[in-house]
Amino acid sequence: MVKTLQIGYEEYSTWEELDKEDFQLIQEAKRIRETAYAKYSDFRVGAALLLDNGKIIVGNNQENAAYPSGLCAERTAIFYAIANYPDAQIVKMAVVAGKDENTDNPVAPCGACRQVLLEYETRQKKPFEFLFTGMKGRVIKFHQTAQLLPFCFDGSQL
Repeated sequence: MVKTLQIGYEEYSTWEELDKEDFQLIQEAKRIRETAYAKYSDFRVGAALLLDNGKIIVGNNQENAAYPSGLCAERTAIFYAIANYPDAQIVKMAVVAGKDENTDNPVAPCGACRQVLLEYETRQKKPFEFLFTGMKGRVIKFHQTAQLLPFCFDGSQL
């Protein structure tokens, strides 16, 4: 039996179409992207997340000569947020990524980051929004991170 999976999301043509809060998160992610340590790939990623206490937490990718030892921007931001604000919930997260200023296609999170996003969404028992983009142009917005990883693995399966 063949079944079809449909996933709903919003797409914006430009950053200027976003509401003020989403635009601010995109700007923060773009700003922190500039200080990413991407010596080996030159592929810089910035993430900004909004907590329910009003704090905006940022993170960027950190590469290492031993490639598996690096860490993505999304996980850098989430781990910092949860370590420092353990009672706060994530409201939304924005990611800006690209090798250069001309990257105009949205850059989706890797599988490991999708799994971590899902874990924290499940942990807080409340969905959070996730936006991703390149250095300009289109923005993709999901209203819950679970939509990024259908047929996911979670703690209930342990």
